[in-house]
Amino acid sequence: MLAEVHGCDGYPLNWPEYPGEWLTQPSLLAAWVAVLDGRVVGHIGLSRSGDGDAAAGLWSRREGAPVESSAVVSRLFVSPAARGHGIGARLMARAVQDAQRRALHPVLDVLAADKSAAALYERLGWTLLGTVDQRWGPTRTVTVHCYAAPA
Repeated sequence: MLAEVHGCDGYPLNWPEYPGEWLTQPSLLAAWVAVLDGRVVGHIGLSRSGDGDAAAGLWSRREGAPVESSAVVSRLFVSPAARGHGIGARLMARAVQDAQRRALHPVLDVLAADKSAAALYERLGWTLLGTVDQRWGPTRTVTVHCYAAPA
């Protein structure tokens, strides 16, 4: 399904050599999938934040809280054939609920060019913290919007 999303939307921007490892990065706290009609149609992850996470850093400075008090929502994607069923919003709600259970504040970043994802986060009440340039590899810099979940 990730290959299908990549072919349709270009997400992830950099196709991983090992997609399974990309989905289960070492900082991962938890991950969930959505199932529709017996098929996996969506995915989301929740990871520990670190010093290199732009959204976590912006939230930390704004709130005066340690970066480690946040959690990064990541790897959200929904199969193109399953869109329009509220799956992305339900996956987001599950990740936010789990972060809050852990006493962590959810944050995320999204490519500035990904207007549909940014629109989803804003519909869900997430606050734009800022827009920054990030290095994604030795030769690529991308512009991302950083968001924090509603308090």
